[in-house]
Amino acid sequence: MGTDHHKGGVGGIMRGPEQRPAVEARRLSFAFGKRAVLRDLAISVQPGTVFGMLGANGSGKTTLVRLFAGLLKPDSGDVRILGNAPGPGLSDRIGYMPQFNALYGSLTVRENVDFFARMYGVGDRLARAAAIDSALELVDLADRGRDRITSLSGGMVQRVSLAIALVHAPPVLLLDEPTVGLDPELRATFWGHFGRMTAEGTTILISSHTMDDAAHCDRLGFLRDGRFIAEGTPDELRATTGAASASLEDAFLYLVRTGASS
Repeated sequence: MGTDHHKGGVGGIMRGPEQRPAVEARRLSFAFGKRAVLRDLAISVQPGTVFGMLGANGSGKTTLVRLFAGLLKPDSGDVRILGNAPGPGLSDRIGYMPQFNALYGSLTVRENVDFFARMYGVGDRLARAAAIDSALELVDLADRGRDRITSLSGGMVQRVSLAIALVHAPPVLLLDEPTVGLDPELRATFWGHFGRMTAEGTTILISSHTMDDAAHCDRLGFLRDGRFIAEGTPDELRATTGAASASLEDAFLYLVRTGASS
């Protein structure tokens, strides 16, 4: 652990044609009791890309993110992050942003980020302070470090959660609905951050149900009833409809109606 992940910028991995997938699942199934959530699912995300999982509420997006974060164990199948099974040994290599924030309201912005930086094992005091400064600067909260979480707007709370996910400069980010409730300007700011991160090698797996988020992804998987019904670039998925002017929403609805499967 320590500060090694801060060498060479956020993420710290270089792209290469022969690299193994950064995030991968094979024949993955999971159920809560008798209710099947994921069914024989497969996914492969290359380093330095944004893979978006698009689907309605209840389609399995959050469960899949939590499986990759190591918070759940699959009933069957295999999950790999950077070639390894999720677990405590990978905690400093993964940045996880849950759909609902897990911040401490009585603490300040900086105290929250510092707490999680310590949990991730970020360096000594000086290295940790520098990492926190960098994370808060990245999410445009450098001037709000002394403010308590309870005094912040919803959008600012989202930004604190993102700062926590990236304070240790992990090579893989798992983001569950990170732009929910954000205004268009702030959503664009988030995507600006994500674009710079992937340019430096970070791999991002993001769940969403908005087409605006989907349009920013390098690749998309349309998730329905625990399965990917289609996967490809935004342009490839639009092309499935056969209509030159088709939107991603058109493509999603078309693929649902036609019962397409990956």
